[in-house]
Amino acid sequence: MSTVSAQRVHLQTWRLVAVYVVVVLLFLALGARLVTLQVFQAEDWMASAVENYTRVISVPAPRGIIYDRNGYVLARNIASYNIVITPAYLPDDPGDVQRIYRELAALTGVPVNKGTVEDAKRIAPCVPGPGISQLVELGASLAPYSPVKIACDVSEEVARIARERAMDWPGVSVEIEPIRDYPTGSLTAAIVGFLGPIPASLEEEYRALGFIPGRDKVGYAGVEASLQDILAGRNGERVVEVDVAGKEIRNLKPPVPPVPGNNVKLTIDTRLQMAAEGALVGEIESWNAYFGRIRISSGVVIAMNPKTGEILAMVSYPTYENNRMARFIPAYYYEQLSQDPRHPLLNNAISGEYPPGSVFKLSTATGALNEGVITLDKIVETPGQLILTEKFSPNDPGRERPFVDWIYDKRPEGFGRLDFLHCIAYSSNVCFYKLGGGYKDEIPEGLGILRLGEYARALGYGAPSGIELLGEADGLIPSPRWKRITQGENWSTGDTYIASVGQGYVLATPLQVLMSGATIANDGKLMQPTIVHEILDSEGHVIQPFRPRLKWDITVTPLIKEFDCEGGFCLETGKKKIVQPWVVQKIQEGMRLAVTDPQGTLHKAFQGFPIAVAGKTGTAEYCDDVALAANRCQFGQWPTHSWTLAYAPYEDPEIIVLAFAYNGGEGASVAAPIVARVIEAYFELKTIDIAQSTGQTP
Repeated sequence: MSTVSAQRVHLQTWRLVAVYVVVVLLFLALGARLVTLQVFQAEDWMASAVENYTRVISVPAPRGIIYDRNGYVLARNIASYNIVITPAYLPDDPGDVQRIYRELAALTGVPVNKGTVEDAKRIAPCVPGPGISQLVELGASLAPYSPVKIACDVSEEVARIARERAMDWPGVSVEIEPIRDYPTGSLTAAIVGFLGPIPASLEEEYRALGFIPGRDKVGYAGVEASLQDILAGRNGERVVEVDVAGKEIRNLKPPVPPVPGNNVKLTIDTRLQMAAEGALVGEIESWNAYFGRIRISSGVVIAMNPKTGEILAMVSYPTYENNRMARFIPAYYYEQLSQDPRHPLLNNAISGEYPPGSVFKLSTATGALNEGVITLDKIVETPGQLILTEKFSPNDPGRERPFVDWIYDKRPEGFGRLDFLHCIAYSSNVCFYKLGGGYKDEIPEGLGILRLGEYARALGYGAPSGIELLGEADGLIPSPRWKRITQGENWSTGDTYIASVGQGYVLATPLQVLMSGATIANDGKLMQPTIVHEILDSEGHVIQPFRPRLKWDITVTPLIKEFDCEGGFCLETGKKKIVQPWVVQKIQEGMRLAVTDPQGTLHKAFQGFPIAVAGKTGTAEYCDDVALAANRCQFGQWPTHSWTLAYAPYEDPEIIVLAFAYNGGEGASVAAPIVARVIEAYFELKTIDIAQSTGQTP
């Protein structure tokens, strides 16, 4: 036997065992892995496989239409035409592809080559920048069967030509996409608002609701934002099978159709809105031309039915063109609006806070008469200037401080002796100083800041109204506690004097001022201001009719805290009280006297007016950032805002109108003519509507 044979016979056993063990372990590991994948992880891998060939496609829901009260369209969806290219359907010949690109470039104005593919990744669809080649190359690398937008919102003529050339341009097609259109544009932009992309911070929230970031848009302002849930509807869904290139093969589930958003009919009358804007802008431009400079920079007009709370017109000037936001929000335009000190993006009717001036005297008058601070037959001395010993505490010896009436420059002697109704009609500051803070033995105990605050809040000041618009400010009704916290000093008697005429720390939105007048006009009933008249489904059926809602009635509902006041200091008793109905009636008479009395603040504006009107003017000193920057905050020469509110008919009010002009000056000269023209327009439109409904010629 040879040596080699002997070695084969005597092979070591442990080596064979080791080989067998390794082989067995490998098969066991392989078997365990197969069991894990095919048994324990079968569902996960099956789901992954299904996910690879399954695509869920969201079908956008049509957004609801917004109408005015007469059915005029304020916001709608219109067709926008996009030129798209599906990379997978382009010709195989590169020369034909380049020919298509060149012809498309000549038609749409989009260059064939511009930038890089990386640039195309960074820029959102429909935003000018990359060339056609770069956009298609990016789309082909991601999903060759998905259309790539080359040119967006092209004209119908361009879309028609693209469709006609479909045979010569394989892969090129026209995509129809709905975009928002606002027929009334800037006229109603502050009310209607506009849409924008879903903010990154809210993506998860909107995804949970079925929205698609980057495609779907949401409300950014106006009722487009505040009624987002009503207008948006619910997206539909298609579940389809796709191949490895993303090409659709078949539906895997029955499609879920989208649910259109509900339509909204607003309380606004577009015709009155146009008249209000024309009156405001016309008055502003007239005065600016008179002064030879931009003196009045902004303003507000609001018209409301005091019995129902329906806002008939709401103008915030300057405004913006919301149609420019329809496709995307231009950065340069948004930056321009954001940096404008007049804040055109804000609806200043609800967001602007200003000193209300003499229109606030309705609160002081209501409280003083209701609390017995003054009686109807009490005669008040109203010199042109009042000297007050201002005190910050009971033991403070005080210092003398002059408080002048608004007529002081024209009549230094003031108005003389006035009764309560003429204090309202003539808007005497000195009279209301005394009613608010008291004066010596003539009016020993004034209303006081705490009681004044209660009556102001009862008329609608100091809190948001709850109207269906976002961004409403709450204004400010100051108190001694507020001043100690924010200003670091005690309340003074002079502070009460100033607050009694709507100055000092008192701030209000134009809507709050309107509400105070509407409460008086409506016999003490404060209706909930509303911008929404009806909500309709996509078929036009009313699903939420209009129902006026009473917030409170100051003659019935105990709202006003009761105080025991002595020595100028008041303590709350824990009880509440109402305003006596006769008090409201007398405030109305004072407002009517402002129109009928030859010295009344509204006599000139409504002289010869065929309908009985009552109202109140206001001229409010202010010192804000704009005035400070212009060095206009000089003691005794502060700039002034212009206010006026009026309602008609006096016996049975249908409309109340407020006008505000920033830096407008005297309310009777600037704001009052605006109010008069809007009220006149309202009754002219009413006459036209009645004539048309009866078939007569107006």
